[in-house]
Amino acid sequence: MHLLVLTQRSGGATALVPSIEYLDHSLQTAPIDPASMRRLTDCDAVVVDATEDLRQAAGAARAASVHELARPVLLVINEGGLAALKASWGFDDWVTPQASPAELETRLRLLGERSQASSPQRASSVGDLVVDEDSYQVRLRGKPLDLTFKEFELLKALANAPNRVFTRDLLLQDVWGYDYFGGSRTVDVHVRRLRAKLGPEHEQMIVTVRGVGYKLVPPGQRTSRGPEEAPGQDNA
Repeated sequence: MHLLVLTQRSGGATALVPSIEYLDHSLQTAPIDPASMRRLTDCDAVVVDATEDLRQAAGAARAASVHELARPVLLVINEGGLAALKASWGFDDWVTPQASPAELETRLRLLGERSQASSPQRASSVGDLVVDEDSYQVRLRGKPLDLTFKEFELLKALANAPNRVFTRDLLLQDVWGYDYFGGSRTVDVHVRRLRAKLGPEHEQMIVTVRGVGYKLVPPGQRTSRGPEEAPGQDNA
């Protein structure tokens, strides 16, 4: 886990909570100020120093929790400050500076597990194919595919509803937008490119439904097909 530690202490994270140096996490220290929110993209969780200025710590915790790149927040607070804690601060858990390595590690692990459990699923899996909306990456058997933006959006639309038949017009609206003036053959061209990048073993996952459009079928799910379906053809 990569931790962003927000503190004004000159000694950084280890001066704030000494046991953190015994844990197997990477650390990045930044001051408690709005500019530090730009670093959220690189961290898995935020540790906020609430041992000195409670108002400043509350503001930092709240900002990290409501930011568009919201990250789970762990407050480090003295026992004397516990009475001032409020749920409105937006923190997920707290420890004292004297926390043992075992306690700190457990709280960080649970923090990550709760955050992962509450996050919306933004990756579609169809057989060996994984379409990850957060990273804009498609992996086939764990290996990334080099797709253009439109190829990714087209495959994402199909993967979000396996076995559903999409008309060419619907795919044009979903991927290219209502104001696109090109013909539906644009979809055929992109499907042909996608099949080439999926390779001989997986190209038949994209099935052509003659006279209608396309659907994505998990490999091995269909043992036979009707006369209207043709995995390797793009003709209407």
